[in-house]
Amino acid sequence: MLNQEVEPDERTAARRDPGRRNSLIHLLHIRDDFRRAQFAIAALFLILGFQYGTWASRLPAIKARLDLSTAEVGLLLMACGVGAAASFPLVTMLMKRLGSRRLSILSAIGLSLILPALAVAPDYPVALLITCCDGIGVGCLNVAMNAQGAALEVKHQRTTMGKFHATFSGGSLCAALLASGTNLFTSTLAVHFGIAMVILLLLIGYAQVGLLREDIEQPAEAKVEAEPAQAEEKGRRKLPLPTRVTIWMGLAMVFGTVTEGAMNDWSALYMKTVVNAASELAPMGIAVVSVMMVLARIFADGWRARWGDGRIVRVGSALAAVGLAVALLVGGVVPALLGFACVGLGIAAATPCIYMAAANQGPDALSLVAAMGTTGLLAGPAVIGFIASASSLVWGMGAVAASAMLVSLCTTRIRWAGVAET
Repeated sequence: MLNQEVEPDERTAARRDPGRRNSLIHLLHIRDDFRRAQFAIAALFLILGFQYGTWASRLPAIKARLDLSTAEVGLLLMACGVGAAASFPLVTMLMKRLGSRRLSILSAIGLSLILPALAVAPDYPVALLITCCDGIGVGCLNVAMNAQGAALEVKHQRTTMGKFHATFSGGSLCAALLASGTNLFTSTLAVHFGIAMVILLLLIGYAQVGLLREDIEQPAEAKVEAEPAQAEEKGRRKLPLPTRVTIWMGLAMVFGTVTEGAMNDWSALYMKTVVNAASELAPMGIAVVSVMMVLARIFADGWRARWGDGRIVRVGSALAAVGLAVALLVGGVVPALLGFACVGLGIAAATPCIYMAAANQGPDALSLVAAMGTTGLLAGPAVIGFIASASSLVWGMGAVAASAMLVSLCTTRIRWAGVAET
């Protein structure tokens, strides 16, 4: 009933029947609450994609300003990843004390202030510290906004997480467009990052009004499963031990984000050096993956409502693995693009669905799974690079296909909520 539109004849009948009118008002109020919260949470996803895309798009300018080598730029990115991965204990504590609403607002404000700080960083060590803090902020906002999205789905029994993750990708695109537009007028980092900060603060002001005030509680079965191990470690550990289900979720998230990150970083090079695509066609690899992921995430919520999260993730990740493997075996530009399209289509719904499953296990599980996902996203491309250096990029991309298949295998051990599978 929550998904139904209110027809004009229904409104006419409601005017004549006070009881029906009250029911109609209640229905409209519920739908308005859902939309208000949905747009507010989507703003958080937009903020995260926009903030990271803003400074990542200006890495060449940051490199030139601080006179960095390529290795130092890599270490700068690694500092962000280390901060995000190490944020797990802090996020767990803050989620319990502040809740996802306050944590998302505070971390988003912190991320917006990091941009001008990075623009005026006096030297490389300070820039490293700033990007490490950025990683911590990313880790906090990542957990908080996904907790908000999961709470909205549970409260209204409507799927929407896929659209949220599509909005994150849209934020990165908006950041790239702003960077290109700003460069037409000035190349000064402080001006660009100052404009971006104002945009972020406006988005935060919009989001904070409609965010949910209550999070999903840890389910009773998860508490029971974790109690024996936690009792044994009482007094020695401050963080709760993860359950078996949480570990499987974390592994699935790692392999899923490895697949995403590696395709973003290595697809263009594969097109250029392995299948000998023309220079103008080489960037089409990442373009195909990105477009297919955005489209799939827009439609993913409907697929989830119809077939269930577990089936979508298992079939999708298997499609990504098989499609990429066949493309590698056949070779050529067209098969490569078709294989990349399979990856974008198949793996797109994996992270939204796994985040939702982790949120249903409570904030501790969500924090750990998010930290493992960030680690896979940032460390995965480097691992693929090591494999390619030791053998060839074909074998490196083969490892990406294997990673996608491992997502499908790991998710068979996850308890999925939502639509029952038949």
